[in-house]
Amino acid sequence: MKAKVGDWLVIERARLGQPRKAGKVVAVPKADGSPPYRVRWSNTDRVTVVYPGPDARIEEGAARGE
Repeated sequence: MKAKVGDWLVIERARLGQPRKAGKVVAVPKADGSPPYRVRWSNTDRVTVVYPGPDARIEEGAARGE
């Protein structure tokens, strides 16, 4: 998985009834774009460090109209 600042990290929930979680990537410490990422979550505006799991994907910011 590779990301850049401005992309979105989307996490699909494995359990029925859990909402999808999405956040904007605000920092990518590694030059090659690999995790971990600092993400500002859209539902809380909190910034956390994330090591994405298999239920996550990156969407380019431009693809989301950013």
